[in-house]
Amino acid sequence: MMMFDLTGKVALVTGGNGGIGLGMARGLAAAGANLVLAGRNVAKGESATRELGDGCVFVRADVTRKADCLALVSETVRRFGRLDILVNNAGTAIRGKPQDYSEAQWHTILDTNLTSAFLLSQAAYPEMVKAGRGKIINIGSMMSQFGAPFAVPYAASKGGVVQFTRALATAWATDNIQVNAVLPGWIDTELTRGARADVAGLHEAVLARTPAGRWGVPDDLSGLAVFLAAPASDFVTGAAIPCDGGYSVRG
Repeated sequence: MMMFDLTGKVALVTGGNGGIGLGMARGLAAAGANLVLAGRNVAKGESATRELGDGCVFVRADVTRKADCLALVSETVRRFGRLDILVNNAGTAIRGKPQDYSEAQWHTILDTNLTSAFLLSQAAYPEMVKAGRGKIINIGSMMSQFGAPFAVPYAASKGGVVQFTRALATAWATDNIQVNAVLPGWIDTELTRGARADVAGLHEAVLARTPAGRWGVPDDLSGLAVFLAAPASDFVTGAAIPCDGGYSVRG
C-alpha cells in the first residue's frame, strides 16, 4: 500500500544497533527505507547492518555531543543524499534510590534520553525543510505516565521527551514535519533484563498487569514505526502512542 511505502526514503535511527531501535529499524527497512543506524557499540552496529543488508549502514556517534549529532546528519546526507525520518531512540537507565544518584548520573540519563533528541532534531531540521517534509519519532516510555521508585531520573527524562514532542510538533507543523512519540511498555531488551535482575518481583508484576499476558519484544514496535514514518500519518502530530500490551489502561 502506497500510504505505508517508504521506498526511497532515508531514516536515521539512534540506538538502532539493538533493542527497540533495531526492532523499529527492521520495520522501516521492510517498508523500503534506507537506514543509518547510530550508536557507540561498533560490534553491535556491524551485526545489525549485516542483518538488515544493503541500504543500511552504521555510523559510530555519541549523540549527547552536538558536534557528533551534526556530523551524523551530514554523514547520512553524504551516504544517501537526504534525510526524511529521524528516530530518536538512544537511551539509558541507571536504577537506584533517588537520594543516592550523583549529579553525573542524573546528567548522563537526561543528556542521553532527552538532550540528544533535541540536538538531533535541530541538526535534522534544515534537511527536512529542504525536502519539504519530515518525520520525527521520539521514544518515550510508560514511565512518562507512571512513577517508579527505582527510576526517578529516567522518568523525568521520558516525561521531558513527551512534552518536547508536543511542543516541537506545534513549532514545525507549518514546515510539514510531523513529530510524534512512542511510549513502549515493558519490552524484553538488554536494558530491561537488567531491571528484572535488580528489581525483585518485576517480571511477575509486569505479567500480572499486562492484559496481553507477556512482555513485548522489539519487533512489536516495527509496525508503529512504519506508520509514524509513512504518509499514512501525515495528519498525526504531537501524539504520544503507547505500545504496551494494554499495561497503561489496566486499572
